[in-house]
Amino acid sequence: MKTNTFKRFVIFWFSQSVSQLGSSMTSFALIIWSYSQSQSALSVSLMAFCSYLPYVAASIFAGTLVDRHSKKAIMLLTDLGAALCSAGIFILLNTGGLKLFYIYGVNLCIGLMNSLQSPAQSVAVGLLIPEEKRSQASGMDSFAGSLITVVSPVLGSALLAAGGLGLVLITDLLSFLFAFVVLFFFITIPETHTDNMKQTGIFKDSPQERKKSGGVFSGFKEEIVFLKEHRSIRSLILSMAAINFFSSLTYENILGPMILARSGYNSHVLAAVNAVLGIGGIVGGLIVSFWRAPKNPLRMIYFSSAISFLLGDMLMGFGQNCFLWCAAGAAASLPIPFVMAGQHMLLYKEVPVEIQGRIFAVRSALQFGTIPAAILSGGFLADYVFEPFMHSGSAPAMLLEQFVGPGPGSGMAVMFLCTGICGSAISVLACHCSCKFR
Repeated sequence: MKTNTFKRFVIFWFSQSVSQLGSSMTSFALIIWSYSQSQSALSVSLMAFCSYLPYVAASIFAGTLVDRHSKKAIMLLTDLGAALCSAGIFILLNTGGLKLFYIYGVNLCIGLMNSLQSPAQSVAVGLLIPEEKRSQASGMDSFAGSLITVVSPVLGSALLAAGGLGLVLITDLLSFLFAFVVLFFFITIPETHTDNMKQTGIFKDSPQERKKSGGVFSGFKEEIVFLKEHRSIRSLILSMAAINFFSSLTYENILGPMILARSGYNSHVLAAVNAVLGIGGIVGGLIVSFWRAPKNPLRMIYFSSAISFLLGDMLMGFGQNCFLWCAAGAAASLPIPFVMAGQHMLLYKEVPVEIQGRIFAVRSALQFGTIPAAILSGGFLADYVFEPFMHSGSAPAMLLEQFVGPGPGSGMAVMFLCTGICGSAISVLACHCSCKFR
């Protein structure tokens, strides 16, 4: 029975990965289209901001819907909604009416649907796989995500060259259709029941009483109560929120501009660094897939995070050539699958399955809630603080030039040094505190 369940997960994982590849190619193509229309880096940052903002805001309440309704139905409906958004862009493109603000609106809709789809899929994965396979499943997810990071720009560029944005959107819709058919006809996801949660003391009233007392919003109180009573989960989420802020401040925002500025706008160097980032994640995901699960996943989470910051960010700041930047990319991305695997192991173990949708959703709201602020502030700090500072000719700037080198992009390199120090320090401190009070 466990083998058959894991086989269903593999089919589910493959089909969803195909759909994510199509979505990633569309995102890549829309970034190129948007930048060609506006010639503004801020306009591209706003695309990511519009995706994250509703995702974070709605995640606080989305978990209640996920726990009380069919996970399979939620995934089917949200995937269908995302496909309709892509279809809408395709229609606007072919009628000559596609504008940048339409893409912002589409990203808002997609972010809202992801707030439901993400916790539903996380709970579904936990229901599909036996406990001893969860570390392996997390490794497979990391492997797929990293492979998509490497492949989607290559395929997206090829499709753009062959048939333009329209061909990319058609491919995206076909990948959605494949995943939708597989999920609808071939995947059976066991459903949870919240009735037995009253017996465990987590819910003090019946499901009928909860529905009368506040519907979707009533679940928010239960999420807060659970997090108050489970210090390890609360500490993990809050510490990862801080870690995500420093990571997104640089890698999500200024990596591309820094590499281009420091390499004389050599796009091949940037492509090489991005490819190594994806390859590092692939290698890490493969290792995790065959890694024996540790007894203390918290140590694995924070130790891996500290290594990523200390070696990846610091080396990225010190580096002044393609070789060192690629080495930094590998050092930064290889530990990430271990961070993700440790989180999944802890959450699936500590959180009762009947409320996993709520906890995964509130986790998304808190843990990823710092990313939009990091995306906006990273560009601002680079353009108006660090780059002007490094070109000021002051004594501190000249001292830092001895480590990062002079010229355009040196201010952004200093930002990588800052995130490397702050991120690794937070990781070590969080590990000390979590292990002390566990």
